[in-house]
Amino acid sequence: MQKLTILGATGSIGVSTLDVVARHPDRFQVYALSGYSRVAELAEQCKKFKPSFAVTADQKSVDQLQQLLRVDSPETKILCGVEGLCQIAIAPEVDMVMAAIVGAAGLLPTLEAARAGKKVLLANKEALVMAGSLFMKAVRESGATLLPIDSEHNAVFQCLPSDYSSDNRCGAQKIVLTASGGPFRASPLEALHSITPEQACAHPNWSMGRKISVDSATMMNKGLELIEACWLFDLSPDQIEVVIHPQSVIHSMVQYVDGSVLAQLGNPDMRTPIAHAMAWPERINSGVANLDIISIARLDFEAPDLERFPCLALAVEAARMGGSAPTVLNAANEVAVDAFLKGDISFLQISEIVAQVLGDTSIVELDTLENVQSSDKLARQSAVSIIQRSH
Repeated sequence: MQKLTILGATGSIGVSTLDVVARHPDRFQVYALSGYSRVAELAEQCKKFKPSFAVTADQKSVDQLQQLLRVDSPETKILCGVEGLCQIAIAPEVDMVMAAIVGAAGLLPTLEAARAGKKVLLANKEALVMAGSLFMKAVRESGATLLPIDSEHNAVFQCLPSDYSSDNRCGAQKIVLTASGGPFRASPLEALHSITPEQACAHPNWSMGRKISVDSATMMNKGLELIEACWLFDLSPDQIEVVIHPQSVIHSMVQYVDGSVLAQLGNPDMRTPIAHAMAWPERINSGVANLDIISIARLDFEAPDLERFPCLALAVEAARMGGSAPTVLNAANEVAVDAFLKGDISFLQISEIVAQVLGDTSIVELDTLENVQSSDKLARQSAVSIIQRSH
């Protein structure tokens, strides 16, 4: 029986993780759950899974959750804030931590889980985008087990031999990250000026939160995944290729020096990589239907159009720059996407704001967490200032 903490339990990854847990009550036990603003959903999860701890955003939501759990789950202790998140991430009783908080907010508790030597199931790509060097150092020094949850990185992990390392690449030459292209892959360029948040959040293949859905529509999500892959697999940006694959059946590929290309295929359902990582090195039922390759009938591929997807080009540029550039990129993007979802800027302004912040910000080396947080804060302030001036 493995005890599990889920950081971000009410999001799409958290919900899928609990679905896998429910299918294997003999293998997994929920130790702690966290949620931010969806207190009612978190309460229902606590009533079903009876965690020892639940963490919410602030004291107001603590009071709300206590009231909701007063009868059905009074034994669940409720904490709040970053301190609470870190407490449930490093608790001695915890075997593995699902890191599924979206954005920079998930960095500190995920880093603490790595420092504590946990089995970290990484769905929070920002931990590596913002603080890749620090995070990987923590994994090495603590002996933590790091398993990727993003479908693309999990696919690469499955296609690499078990003894792959930075010192022994086992003939792996290049990684191919596939991307659906999002909802606007074939839209006329002039139509992108009037895109609404609702249109940007309507992903054709995947069920995701609003922020990640917008990132998929701009292909910033793929750019962040490229940066994450550099850290996970110790590769340069030039060893990673992004290919648009509209069917989202091949989740990624690894090319070898002998001409072989290994690919991982499956229906687009996050329970597959989640179950793979939770049970690794074993395999368990995820609840996902078997892939019917006959009904799929065809698999299409095309190169990404960087005029249509400037955010992808910006992410590649940031990866090559190194240092604090990916941190700045991520911070500016989070602010811009939030402004777009609130209706304060247009869809095309997202990339324009990110480009301006990246160009205006001094890039420094990130050797401490304080440096990471400072670079993140300065980039956010710059993005907010640009948005305010645009009104």
